[in-house]
Amino acid sequence: MTMEVDILELSDRSAKFVLSNTTAAFANGIRRAALADVPTIAITEVNIYNNTSVLYDEQLGLRLALIPLTSNMEDFVPKEECNCGDFCPACQVSLTLSAEGPGIVYSQDLVSSDDKVQPADPNIPIADLREGQKIVLEAIAQMGYGSKHSRWQAGVACGYKNMPKVEFSGCDLCGACVTECPVNIIKMGASSAEISQEDMFKCTLCRLCEGVCDIDAIDVKVDGHSFIFMMESDGSYSTKELILNAGNVIKDKATSLADILSTL
Repeated sequence: MTMEVDILELSDRSAKFVLSNTTAAFANGIRRAALADVPTIAITEVNIYNNTSVLYDEQLGLRLALIPLTSNMEDFVPKEECNCGDFCPACQVSLTLSAEGPGIVYSQDLVSSDDKVQPADPNIPIADLREGQKIVLEAIAQMGYGSKHSRWQAGVACGYKNMPKVEFSGCDLCGACVTECPVNIIKMGASSAEISQEDMFKCTLCRLCEGVCDIDAIDVKVDGHSFIFMMESDGSYSTKELILNAGNVIKDKATSLADILSTL
């Protein structure tokens, strides 16, 4: 069987789609790759030259490290995989910040040495400076993996569930299941209760309808080869890029494994 993908919702930051004709192992592989194996850029080191704000240097560094930065997976490599030995544009990017109060310092105030590496959201507050307070620093951003630190986690809310299958047989139209359903997706038809295909995606598999039916006319099951997938991006990549990169990571790992096995 050929795997099928049906897009239900898609935006720059979130997506909802159905994976069909596949296994739970593959669906979980996509989820894990998006969370831990798709590399992204994040601030790892901060050289602080002046900080008279109310934040300690460590607090300032933590805030900067968790600002998502846009990146291109093909343009950079993690520091440990780079052959430069020290510093080069392929593994590190410098961002500078120079601000003086009064006013709030936002992520958009960071000035990057690489136009492709910018804060994914320009309105992330960094510090609230009072009159005379200053922040002057240089931040070094490197590429890494979410499996090593959350600062590199491009996928922030990735999960899936099995496609529900609710079947009605011998329904007596009592309406108890309609009242019991917490998401209000069961409707009364001419001869039986029913759930539309569109509403089936909303089923939470709570099985309350099945339990309240005295004549066992409802059978709630799952499709073991079809999954409803939800994914959100922190902005480092668009959701579409994140999904494609996760798939490519799995493909590359499978190819590498095949090459290793072929030499045995």
